[in-house]
Amino acid sequence: MSVTPEQSAEALQGMFKFGQSMAANFFDFLSKQGAAFQQVAPAQAPQLPLPEAEELARLQKELAESHARLWAHMSQVKPGEPAEPLVKPPAGDRRFNAPEWSSSPVYDYIRQAYLLNADYVAKVADALPVADGRTKARMQYLTRQYIDAMAPSNFAATNPEFIQSALETKGESITQGIKNLIGDMEKGRISMTDDSAFEIGRNLATTPGSVIYENELIQLIQYAPLTEQVYKTPLLIVPPCINKFYIMDLQPANSLVRFIVEQGFTVFLVSWKNTKESEAHFGWDDYLEKGPITALQVVRDVTKVDKPNVLGFCVGGTILSSSLAVLRGKGEDPAESLTLMTTLLDFADAGEIGCLVDEASVAAREASIGRGGVFSGRELAQVFSSLRANDLIWQYVVGNYLKGKTPEAFDLLYWNSDSTNLSGPFIAWYLRNMYLENNLRVPGKLEMLGVKVDMGKVDLPAYLLATREDHIVPWTSAYLVRQILGGETTFVLGASGHIAGAINPASKNRRSYWTSDSTASVPEEWLETAVEQKGSWWLHWAEWLKQRSGEMIAARNKPGNAKYKVIEAAPGRYVKETV
Repeated sequence: MSVTPEQSAEALQGMFKFGQSMAANFFDFLSKQGAAFQQVAPAQAPQLPLPEAEELARLQKELAESHARLWAHMSQVKPGEPAEPLVKPPAGDRRFNAPEWSSSPVYDYIRQAYLLNADYVAKVADALPVADGRTKARMQYLTRQYIDAMAPSNFAATNPEFIQSALETKGESITQGIKNLIGDMEKGRISMTDDSAFEIGRNLATTPGSVIYENELIQLIQYAPLTEQVYKTPLLIVPPCINKFYIMDLQPANSLVRFIVEQGFTVFLVSWKNTKESEAHFGWDDYLEKGPITALQVVRDVTKVDKPNVLGFCVGGTILSSSLAVLRGKGEDPAESLTLMTTLLDFADAGEIGCLVDEASVAAREASIGRGGVFSGRELAQVFSSLRANDLIWQYVVGNYLKGKTPEAFDLLYWNSDSTNLSGPFIAWYLRNMYLENNLRVPGKLEMLGVKVDMGKVDLPAYLLATREDHIVPWTSAYLVRQILGGETTFVLGASGHIAGAINPASKNRRSYWTSDSTASVPEEWLETAVEQKGSWWLHWAEWLKQRSGEMIAARNKPGNAKYKVIEAAPGRYVKETV
């Protein structure tokens, strides 16, 4: 890439100034965040600190030197010859993988210069004198959002893939991209999959069953047996209320529900209602009483089994465990065993969601919807997507709008986009008492349904599943459940993340999981003794559950009973309600 000294100096100065500008705009971005909090909760709004002058000067000098090295490197590139990049993106970053980025020295330079500037902004943010861990984590989150948004891949003028697509399609990709943008604006969200490819009850949530009970918050599904004999002790599943239940029952090949039924279990499942104004007054106690506690009683009445097995997933596990603690506090012996999938009971390290929850944000929720109101499912979905913005936001901005492509059909992403509303009092109480104050782990600190709950009284056998790359429920935090529950626990660590690690179908038997007999109090010590097992953890768990499910009996072919009659076929109405 032959350039004159004047061009070299101009380019260096330009890219260095751009890095400086990114940092300056970042501080403006943070200031606006603080101003927003000042409006809703002035007393709790965080103040924006600034880096020490000497440290900032050192980082600026480092940035200038890095740009000088990059320019010198690019100046040696010969036209038409690919060059090994001096600055490489972190592992797993696929934004600049397309050959168009490396075939052009101009775009090759743009991407590498961006990576230098992004690294500079991240280091400036890290240099902010912030001692509080939660505030520091929040700052890192905001930094990542800003850096990701500024990537040259997100803009038509600096993305060579946009230009190449336009040339190849004679401009049709631009026209289609505009249509995609307008369509997504009408939907109120970015399309991540081909929505027309899926329909709940047609090719999602198709395991046969019947709704045998419903109230203002739940429907209870009883699934039809797929074996001639079943274990006497049934299983009740409590999915998260922040998403729809069919993550547990996607398609036959990756349905956890169908897998359990095929293993010879009578399965019941809670389907949470998509909250509307008529349910906007319900709080935490209502979710316990009208959710797992009521569902347990129906299961007992239908099966004539006093102690069913129970399973909770994510916040469904927190709700279920709290319900069991209430029942134990009343002197009841409610269940035979407990399975928790990626569940927090100790919120000291609540993952990347935890960094977004502070006094100011919780106070704002309490003021706006804490006494009644609906927390938008779309807002919650946007928060979860922002945790992996490059994969769940910007990838589709580029693909849908710049390249004019239609996303491929993917059941998991269809579910991810199918958001649910929550009751305001419920979410406000949950955020304060779990994420902010971490009260659940303290015996007697919280009163639920008139009972001062002690999770240590939940002393039934428990199977605890965490996943190694989970950014929502860190596995080390899920491990701490062993120190909170009072019974014998079996801890298993699955590969992959929050969803892919949990929904790891036995039919494909991919990935792996780790087991150990160690009861170490420190999760890292447990991992040192753990042995990797190939395949799906579902098979390991099924064997554990069978040992706690009693004798085999004739399959329960008739759903419900005289008191709880069939209302409609599974998956029911509640799961089909949209935001």
